[in-house]
Amino acid sequence: MKRLLVAVILLWGAVPSATAVSAAPAAPDFGYTAAGWVGTWASSPAAGVAGTENGYPNFSIRNIVHTSAGGREVRVRLSNAFGRTPVLFGHVTVAVAAGPDTPQAVPGTMRTLTFGGDREVTVPAGADILSDGAALNVPRDGDLLVTTYTPTPSGPVTHHPLAMQNSYFTRDGDKAADESATAFPERTAVWHYVSGVDVKAPGLRGSVVALGDSITDGAASTWGGNLRWPDQLADKINRDLGVLNAGISGNRLLLDGGGYGVNALARLDRDVLNQSGVRTAIVFEGINDIQQTPHQTDPNKIISALKQIATRAHDQGLRVLGATITPWKGWRSYTPELEGTRQAVNQFIRTSRLFDGYIDFDAVIRDPADPQRMKAEYDSGDHLHPGDKGFTAMANAVPLHKLR
Repeated sequence: MKRLLVAVILLWGAVPSATAVSAAPAAPDFGYTAAGWVGTWASSPAAGVAGTENGYPNFSIRNIVHTSAGGREVRVRLSNAFGRTPVLFGHVTVAVAAGPDTPQAVPGTMRTLTFGGDREVTVPAGADILSDGAALNVPRDGDLLVTTYTPTPSGPVTHHPLAMQNSYFTRDGDKAADESATAFPERTAVWHYVSGVDVKAPGLRGSVVALGDSITDGAASTWGGNLRWPDQLADKINRDLGVLNAGISGNRLLLDGGGYGVNALARLDRDVLNQSGVRTAIVFEGINDIQQTPHQTDPNKIISALKQIATRAHDQGLRVLGATITPWKGWRSYTPELEGTRQAVNQFIRTSRLFDGYIDFDAVIRDPADPQRMKAEYDSGDHLHPGDKGFTAMANAVPLHKLR
């Protein structure tokens, strides 16, 4: 049986930018969503786990996910987006974690989820599924345990490879309702199957989705610290808005990139437009189109993709904020010609009335003495990905009034 512990591959992801302001028609105030469901956590499915043609029969996988907004009722989204055969979920549970980085559940919080009233559910290849709601006091800025038991062989296991935190599993059958940490002796560095968590609570106005690459995904942030820039943004607004992370390391606008994730245009519906209660999208993509091979040197092609994303989001009634691409001088593929492409795209983001506002991440984290380079205190060390302090600066640059 293949081991579940999957090595995290840091894909060369993009890093768009932050600051604020640009005028375009204001999006409508949706208030409390009609169905009441608001996304509190999300992770974009990126690929099937290599070597899992048989799936994970008899495995129970306890995913640890970190909430933004809290609620009184919860439901979970499971994904078989990259599967090639149906997958049977024999038992799925959700519980409040007893602490950070532990599969131990708070006693009395374990809930068995149903799907149309049934405990078992089969998800077709390529599909996602939502559970029924379950009463649970979901903490704001806290950890939940989402556990899946798959009793039979299936196919490639859909996962998100850059979790930046631990989850846990066992090969010993159905342990989904077990509250103890000892039931889950093995560790994994990715999220399997689970792609979203929604909550209901009075006063929640909706969710904000950050569409991006490895910088949004949290590459180079502190492991287990929940210090990605969307996490830190959530800390500022999680009393009335959820924040959903739709970053995939290596993601591109125009091509499937880095070995993980389809291009941003292809995944827009699933990862952004169909999220529960979404009212605002932050679009922070483009550096991988520029820096990855084959390099996209024509800024107009990148701009065309950004226009498509904004138009499709506006058609769904969303507010859209564009984010400038962050500095990358010193990264291995940097050239003056490619830098010119970045500058042209950023000029469009700052001046176009296509967006309802922009976030000038570039201006926020660049070195004033060398504007093509990231400020040293914000640089993780590879000159492309910010570290924790850079993510803090980015989160601080998001205009909160543009999100509500």
